[in-house]
Amino acid sequence: MPEILLHYIWQQRLFAAFPQQTDDGLPVEVLDAGRHNTDAGPDFTNVRLRIGGQELVGNVEIHVRASDWNRHRHHTDPAYDNILLHVVRDDDTRVYNSKGRLVPQCCLQYAGDRDWLARMTEDAGRMDTVAWQMECSRSLMQEPALLTDGWRNTLLRKRLECKKEAIGRLLDMTRGHWEQAFYITLAHNFGFHTNGVPFEQLAIQTPLSCLEKHRSSLFQLTALLLGQSGLLENSGAPDRDMLWNEYLFLKKKFLLTPIDGHLWKRLRMRPKNFPELRIRQFARIIYQSDFLFARLMETRSTAAMKALFAFRDLTDSERHGLMEVLPLGEESVNVLLINTAAPYLYARQHEQRALALLERLPAEKNSIIRQWRSLGQKVVSAADSQALLHLFQYFCQPHKCLNCEVAYRVFLAENGHFLQEK
Repeated sequence: MPEILLHYIWQQRLFAAFPQQTDDGLPVEVLDAGRHNTDAGPDFTNVRLRIGGQELVGNVEIHVRASDWNRHRHHTDPAYDNILLHVVRDDDTRVYNSKGRLVPQCCLQYAGDRDWLARMTEDAGRMDTVAWQMECSRSLMQEPALLTDGWRNTLLRKRLECKKEAIGRLLDMTRGHWEQAFYITLAHNFGFHTNGVPFEQLAIQTPLSCLEKHRSSLFQLTALLLGQSGLLENSGAPDRDMLWNEYLFLKKKFLLTPIDGHLWKRLRMRPKNFPELRIRQFARIIYQSDFLFARLMETRSTAAMKALFAFRDLTDSERHGLMEVLPLGEESVNVLLINTAAPYLYARQHEQRALALLERLPAEKNSIIRQWRSLGQKVVSAADSQALLHLFQYFCQPHKCLNCEVAYRVFLAENGHFLQEK
């Protein structure tokens, strides 16, 4: 069997319903499974155990066979002298560290006998990705509850953590400037997946500080952003000439460099989603929403959050001859709140507000979510769709089947084993 399977069983505490003990008969209680170490050194760090009534904190090493300890030369490596427990499936020998001391060892007990494990390993190695995903699909259609609420909640938090890390990288780039980081994220999400990358590049190439100096003029904001997009020079819009002349002035003033207009995509795209229109909508939001980041962080009502993205009526002087722009649709506003407001609430330590916002917003509509619905999965709120998108993108697509709770339960169901609730 692959060692990674034992890592998964340990990490997910799938042994919790079974008593554990050392080879010497001392009871073992796992208080914290620790952090999975994918670098050199012990497999799990910061583990908290209670062995024979004594509470210990340290590292755990996992092998399929106890003799792998010597085969991997751990008995000569001082880095493994602080191992609290050697966790194995087959305790075929006792092991010692580089100081000659006996290492406590536990033969892990969990659902599934050895014949089942052998079949599981053989099937996982034999099936290609498509076949494996088809097996999951068939099982989920027959028993949708194989994807548990607990796993959904874990996936949702994993997705928010990934987005928090992305925000952290933007904060590093902007030297801790939350408003600038938020502006870049909002711009990326205005690209609505298809044009997310060029929209993000547009925001990076057009610093928020430049826009702030002309926030009182929708005309100048539109000229700046459209000019910087690389799309204005060859535009056929009726207000092109006056915007182009204004952009040339602002470009020289701020020493700006536009992005390559060829980065933008419009193939098989509805006119309402063309990048030129989205950029004009983005300029409109910046124009009418002073302190948008702060207001989103302070606003408790979902309706009030949505209202921040609604277009207000403009006076003739505000229009300045600009062509009319359609407002954002409700579905687009929901997507912006899901991918911008919720992650920033989470990153600002407002976890419960972020989760509550996702629970109140409707689920996203895309091909991936349609596939999950076809498998009998309940997808009502954005919390549901975000969890399932994360499952698809970070487990199904990269083929991390052995790290997925669904896959584990599918194998248990196929082999007639009941998985105890953790």
